[in-house]
Amino acid sequence: MTLIHTLLAFFVALGSLVVVHELGHYLVARWCGVKVLRFSVGMGRVIYSRRFGRDQTEWALSILPLGGYVKMLDAREQDINDMRPEDLKREFTRQSVWRRIAIVAAGPAANFILAILLFAGLYMHGIPEPIAKLRAAASDTVAYQAGLRGGELITAINGEPVHVWSDVRWQLMQPALEKARVRIDVERPAPASGGKLLDTVSIPLASLNAEDLEGDFVAKLGLALARPPAILGKIMDGPAQQAGLQTGDLIQRINGAAVSDGLAFVEKVRASAGQTLKLEGLRGQQPFTADVTPDSVTDNGQTIGRIKVEVPLAPEMALASDPPLTALQKGAKRTWDTSILTFKMIGKMIVGQVSLKNITGPITIADYAGQTARVGLVSYLSFIAFISISLGVMNLLPIPVLDGGHLLYYSLEILTGRPVSERFGEIAQRAGFGILMTLMLVAAFNDIVRLMF
Repeated sequence: MTLIHTLLAFFVALGSLVVVHELGHYLVARWCGVKVLRFSVGMGRVIYSRRFGRDQTEWALSILPLGGYVKMLDAREQDINDMRPEDLKREFTRQSVWRRIAIVAAGPAANFILAILLFAGLYMHGIPEPIAKLRAAASDTVAYQAGLRGGELITAINGEPVHVWSDVRWQLMQPALEKARVRIDVERPAPASGGKLLDTVSIPLASLNAEDLEGDFVAKLGLALARPPAILGKIMDGPAQQAGLQTGDLIQRINGAAVSDGLAFVEKVRASAGQTLKLEGLRGQQPFTADVTPDSVTDNGQTIGRIKVEVPLAPEMALASDPPLTALQKGAKRTWDTSILTFKMIGKMIVGQVSLKNITGPITIADYAGQTARVGLVSYLSFIAFISISLGVMNLLPIPVLDGGHLLYYSLEILTGRPVSERFGEIAQRAGFGILMTLMLVAAFNDIVRLMF
């Protein structure tokens, strides 16, 4: 059932994005007066079709479910010798270069518009996310060296407001690519007064390399989500119960070392299989001590310790919704920023500053589609928005056979005053096809490596 769920989520996402992309081409072509012969979802042999409208456009489903196309009346593909004069006026190549640009650019534009609308809808609905409160950083990280000790709430990065944890990663991504220094505004707890202290710290990102950007580079900097204190939940039959631990106990120290939060407690227990741990803490207002020896268990081929107790680890969450106009503005900004970041990532790949491992194919996309669909509608729609942006950006790349390649041809036509020669177009198409096949092979290889390892 998991495989079926994943495939269904993948084809729903891909199908909707293909339809939106091709619908952009179709609507602008009709608006420009070009005759559309076929609108196909899928590639290859047509397996189902119906004709509608004044032009009897064929709406089709094709056998290969990856991609789609809009087939227009085009002298390069159809014989126009016996064509009626009124149809000749609606032939694609006879349109002005600006109309051809509009038709070709409409597909990627439709993907960007869809992303804006999806993000706007999510911002209006509200997305529950962890707040940007920091966990204590390790002493060998740049966050610790910058003066962050845990408990700080990030309010802005380089002047851009931060509301939730995903904003932190997003605002750090672009400076990380540039290996720049970032300015982080925080609210620090002030125990003496019970209030907050405003502060600004500066963190260098020059230590990050291409491999770091493939993983959780934020954690490498020493920035991590704050977790609840180590307060014990349900006690089950096992070492914790035998040691006399009770629900509600607050663990403050293990073997004399301070326990910063519940995650630190869990990590220490997991790393101490078969070793007796001396716990110190509070039971209500009274201090207590207990000795507990975690059982040794095997988890995914690794020996870990377990004491059979629940420890809440969920971070503090926030849910904020925006009015429609604000949500639309935020959706447009998120789409623009994501597009620019994607172009920069591609540029870094070309010059070798970012690994080609970041290129993903349908297997990885299908996996993410299934995962986000299982998490919930909000996550799934966010995934579709990001994939829609990626599809729009990819199609704008100046590679022949893609929309960006055709836009390059028409730009050259504007500059030179004449269309690109058929011979040049044929050579460029073959080269573009080769580049596209190479990218697909790299993506497939990366997918298989991720699947196996």
